[in-house]
Amino acid sequence: MSEASAVTVAVLDDLSQESEELDLLVAGAGPAQWAAPTPAEGWSVAHQIAHLLWTDEVALIAVTEPDAFGAEVEKALARPETFVDEAAREIVSLLPAEELLVRWREGRNELHEALRAAPPGVKFPWYGPPMSVASMATARLMETWAHGQDIADALGVTRQPTGRLRHVARIGVRARDYAYFVRGEQPPAEQFRVELQGLDGELMAYGPEGAAQRIGGPLLDFCLLVTQRAHRDDLALTAVGPDAERWLDIAQAFAGPAGTGRPRKGER
Repeated sequence: MSEASAVTVAVLDDLSQESEELDLLVAGAGPAQWAAPTPAEGWSVAHQIAHLLWTDEVALIAVTEPDAFGAEVEKALARPETFVDEAAREIVSLLPAEELLVRWREGRNELHEALRAAPPGVKFPWYGPPMSVASMATARLMETWAHGQDIADALGVTRQPTGRLRHVARIGVRARDYAYFVRGEQPPAEQFRVELQGLDGELMAYGPEGAAQRIGGPLLDFCLLVTQRAHRDDLALTAVGPDAERWLDIAQAFAGPAGTGRPRKGER
């Protein structure tokens, strides 16, 4: 197996594990818990799972019917600010919790199998640049973890971070320029140095060692920041340089319009 193939298999395995962990969190939930509000305004636990279901299903179209995916892009362009919310609301209105859970399981399993069966080097259309198998799997893992965090917060559950966060951090770093573009800003030409303390104390570093613009802090905190699940003032992240400071205010690892982020603790 080539190094690239090994990386792809590893992220696909991690995606499956992340999905299964979230499944365990909601599988025993009762009606009140499915209806519980999450930190995302207007979204219940059911809306969070509905969103994951919808994204898995459109990703499956991109993987198995790439020529048909253009229709999904057209829908998004017609309602760029609302199409994600509308999809989640429609699914919740149509499916009771038990059916929603079953359909999410079936949809994600179909997607995971399609990704594993995809030929090496293939690129799939998406709402942004085309994505490889590893990139698509990483994006799905990032979203599963981020929406899982909203669900855990709603249910009052403290999740233990895992080594799978390395995938979230990587996509957060790679999406740096997108955070500027989506706000109509020009990203800095200079690369940043990002140094994160992993769960076992290991250093995870990205970018040139001598970069003037620098970000540092715990891996978990960085992942919460780039998925906009916590305000930067509530996280132990540091920035050196004005460009790095700006990035911590706007960073987002997900495609789509600029997120509003979360308020500081005490302001909710």
